[in-house]
Amino acid sequence: MASAPIRMQDKRYYRGEAYMTAYVIFDVEIRDPLRYQDFMNQVKPALANAGARYLTRGGEHRVYEGNWQPRRIVILEFPSIETWENFYQGPIYQGLKVIRDECSSARLVAVEAA
Repeated sequence: MASAPIRMQDKRYYRGEAYMTAYVIFDVEIRDPLRYQDFMNQVKPALANAGARYLTRGGEHRVYEGNWQPRRIVILEFPSIETWENFYQGPIYQGLKVIRDECSSARLVAVEAA
């Protein structure tokens, strides 16, 4: 009898609660690098407090299909989609988003691990 395939389990625990990891993908165009650095200096500790971590920031990327022309790719990992949504909609990030919007433009999507 063949054994069942081994599957990575995406269910993890954060602060004692079970969750499904969520990934947030940003495509960012920076217009004012100095002001963007100010945003980054403030958002990094806020992300850490939310349990998020950077998977990549601005590394080299290649497009293999389609006409997408990303500028700067940032991928974040959050404990769950709910954690991401609470962070994104919360007063800390909404205040910081004002700074981000002044110095850059972004497209972003969130996806829950399957």
